Amino acid sequence: MQAIYAESVVSMDEFTRDPALVLEQSEGEPVAIFNHDHPAAYLISADYYEALLDALDDAVLADLVKQRQGQERKRVDINEL
Repeated sequence: MQAIYAESVVSMDEFTRDPALVLEQSEGEPVAIFNHDHPAAYLISADYYEALLDALDDAVLADLVKQRQGQERKRVDINEL
């Protein structure tokens, strides 16, 4: 069984009938859009998407910090950058 990563689920027909209403009723939370009893897409608000991108950036930076821990430090003159 495929995992569903949303509390709200709507059919593709319901979504295409009134996408603005589906977004409004979601109250900013993700909505799984189903087609033939399987999740076909997820609808997320712009705020949710931006927060997701910020979290991804943070994870990438945290990984970079872990990779660089223990490496020799180098002094850099900002005027030479």
